[in-house]
Amino acid sequence: MPDNVSARLPVILRELAWTIHKRSPDRAGVGPLPTTEVALLKQVVDAPGSTVGELSAALGLRQPNASAAIRVLVGKGLVERAADETDKRTVRIVPTAFGRAEHEAIAADWAGAVAEAIAQLGARDRAALEAASGAMTELTKLVRGV
Repeated sequence: MPDNVSARLPVILRELAWTIHKRSPDRAGVGPLPTTEVALLKQVVDAPGSTVGELSAALGLRQPNASAAIRVLVGKGLVERAADETDKRTVRIVPTAFGRAEHEAIAADWAGAVAEAIAQLGARDRAALEAASGAMTELTKLVRGV
């Protein structure tokens, strides 16, 4: 890969990720969700039973911002607060069945939009993306610190 492409690749990937991420669909019954709330809903679905502090840390959010977004998600019926089994002072955030369904619908919408765009690419570009899928998976793990 030429050096100029190597230097541009992180910017290209950021633009792609941001473009996909900001497609916050207007889900029936919920309305549009800001990106912070979409990210929190995904994190709650991925790690049910997390505390607000754990969710904040996982997403790099300030705890007051995460708390405010959680209040909105609770108000929309997407998540609920549950007392910890062993320490009743600790509050855990869990997705509702409606929240899981909305998360799946949002993920399907995003994936569908990307799949449609990929289908519009030429065969050479599609093959290049398919060939890079393993590297992109590894890159995701490294960026996440996994």
